[in-house]
Amino acid sequence: MSSHVTGPLAVCFATLLAACTTPSSGTLYSRNEARTAWTVVEGRVSDIKPVQIEGNKSVLGTAGGGYVGYELGRTVGSGRGRDLAGAVGAVAGATAGQVVEERATRQDALQITVNLDRGETIAIVQAADVAFTPGERVKILRRGDGAARVSKL
Repeated sequence: MSSHVTGPLAVCFATLLAACTTPSSGTLYSRNEARTAWTVVEGRVSDIKPVQIEGNKSVLGTAGGGYVGYELGRTVGSGRGRDLAGAVGAVAGATAGQVVEERATRQDALQITVNLDRGETIAIVQAADVAFTPGERVKILRRGDGAARVSKL
């Protein structure tokens, strides 16, 4: 495969990976969440720690990386050697594609510890899209399935 084709494939692959990110935001709600009742309790932020949310590891990264690796591997040698290089490139590319996808879809997040007014202390990890400060009054929104988020009062 010539390099003028590999470049566009890499750009397309990166664009698809970026489109697959799933935020765990404090301000972004899925359609299903918009129609869900939330229990609300209030409290005070006691600690904030920057963390990361693991990225996705899907078939997209594996297959995309395998395809690019196969095509690049086939540029080496000729005949059966070319086929073998393509196979080795596919395996290496699939592994690399999975790693690239996971890193590209990682998300900066916060672990927010809250002392609830009723005496309980909880910690919630969510996307770092809203700034909180220790001592700030907040509300905790909890769904029936246990999912929760921290929100400004």
